[in-house]
Amino acid sequence: MATTHLHMVMVPWLAFGHLIPFFQLALQLAKAGIKVSFISTPGNIKRLPNVPSNIATLLDLLVFPLPNLDNEQQLPEGCEATVDIPFEKIQYLKIAYDLLRQPVKQFVIDQKPDWILIDVIPHWMVEIAQEQHIPLVNFSVFSASVYSFFMNQTLTRSSPESLMSTPEWFGFSSPLRYPKSLATAMHEGFHGENASGISDADRFHKIIQASKAFAFRTCPEYEAEYLNAFEKITGNGSKPVFPIGLLLPEKPQGRQTDDIFRWLDVQKPNSVVFVGFGSECKLSREQTHEIAYGVELSGLPFLWALRKPHWAFNELDALPCGFQERTRGRGMVCIGWAPQLEILGHSSIGGSLFHAGWGSIIETLQFGHSLVVLPFVIDQPLNARLLVDKGLGVEIERSEDGSFSRDDIAKALRLAMVSAEGEKLRIQTREAAQVFGNRDLHDSYFNRFVEYLKENGAANQTKMEE
Repeated sequence: MATTHLHMVMVPWLAFGHLIPFFQLALQLAKAGIKVSFISTPGNIKRLPNVPSNIATLLDLLVFPLPNLDNEQQLPEGCEATVDIPFEKIQYLKIAYDLLRQPVKQFVIDQKPDWILIDVIPHWMVEIAQEQHIPLVNFSVFSASVYSFFMNQTLTRSSPESLMSTPEWFGFSSPLRYPKSLATAMHEGFHGENASGISDADRFHKIIQASKAFAFRTCPEYEAEYLNAFEKITGNGSKPVFPIGLLLPEKPQGRQTDDIFRWLDVQKPNSVVFVGFGSECKLSREQTHEIAYGVELSGLPFLWALRKPHWAFNELDALPCGFQERTRGRGMVCIGWAPQLEILGHSSIGGSLFHAGWGSIIETLQFGHSLVVLPFVIDQPLNARLLVDKGLGVEIERSEDGSFSRDDIAKALRLAMVSAEGEKLRIQTREAAQVFGNRDLHDSYFNRFVEYLKENGAANQTKMEE
C-alpha cells in the first residue's frame, strides 16, 4: 500500500444507509493510500465497525458533536441518526445537521484537503468548497438509475403524477416509475417544504450542479444506460461519472457457531428464505403481521431478522399470536441485530424477502439468491421495477391503495423459491452473482476512480494554474 499524500474529507448524511456505504468507500480509499477524514457525530461513529489496524493511520473517524436544538421535543438528546427517530422528526435532524456547517468549514480551512466527497444532504458544503477552491465529488449511495430518474433539463418534477411516468429524457425504454400509492409521499418528501427551510430536491440539485465529478456504487454491467443518461444530463460528458464498483465488504473470517447458524446448518441447500427489512424501514403492526402470515402461508423454511417495532410492547408482541409456535422447526425469528452478511452467505439461504434498498440488493445478489421485493420508500420502488424488468426479482402485488395481502406474499415467495415457473429467475440470479460478486471487476472500476482523484485534486489544479 503506497501512500499518495492525497487527502479527502467525507461528509455523509446521518442515516446508516448512507453512513455504511461511505464507510466502505473510506476503507477502500485508505487501502489505496489516500488519507481520509470521515466526519460524523459521536453516536454514529460509535456504531460504525472498527477500522482495520493496517489502515488506521490513513482513516480518521472524526467526531463532530451534533448541535442541540432549542426545543428538545423536536430532536431528543442522543438521537443522531434517522434510525433513532420517527419519520416526521427527520426534518429536525436536518436542522441540527446543517448547524455543523461552521465547525466543518473551520476543519476544511485548517486541513486544506485535496477533495471533498459529499452526500446529497449537506448543501452547505458547496459554498465551503468553492470558497476554499477544493473540488467536490458527489458519491451516490443510490443506483445510477434512481439518480438519473430525478434529473432533467429543468431540474424539476412538478407533481406526484410526474413521478408515475418514465422520464422522457432517458431516450430508451425503461420501466422506472412510481406506483400511484407511493408517488404522493415520495413527491412530498423530496420536493415538499420541511422545517430545515430547504427541500431535499433543492439540496440534491445544488450539489449536483456544483460537483466536479460523480461516483456511483454500481457497475455498467447492471445499468450502463442509466450511467450514460446521467452523464449526458449533468454535463454532456464534461463532468466525469464513475461507476466505482459495488464496494463489497470483506467476507467474514471464521465460522459462526451460535443458534442461528446451527439451525441453518441442518437446512437443505438453497431452501431458506431470509426475511429482512432493515432498521430504517418502520413497518406498521398491520404490515408486519401480514408479512408474517404470508411467510407462514408459503410453507417455506425462513429466517427473519426483525428489529423490535416501536409499537410492540415486547418481542412476543411484534408477531401475530401463535406465529412462532405454528412455524417452529421450519422457521426462526431473530429479534434485534443479526449478522446479515454471514447469514446471506450461508449455503442454505436461497432467497430474500426485503424492501429493495440498493445496499441490500448488492448484498443479496452477490450470492445469487432469488429476490422477492416489497418496496416502501425513496429509491426502493424504482429499484424493484428495474429488478423485475431484468428478470432478477419478483415484486409482491399491491392494491391501488398500496396495501398487500398474505396470499400475494406467499405466492411471490413460492414463485421465486420452488415453482417451475420461477426456474428462469433462479438461473438468472445465479448468473448475476458472477457480476455482483466479482471482486476483480469491481476493483478495476474503483482503481480508475482513484487514478482520477490523484490526477485532479486541489493540489494538482493549483500546479496547473501556476
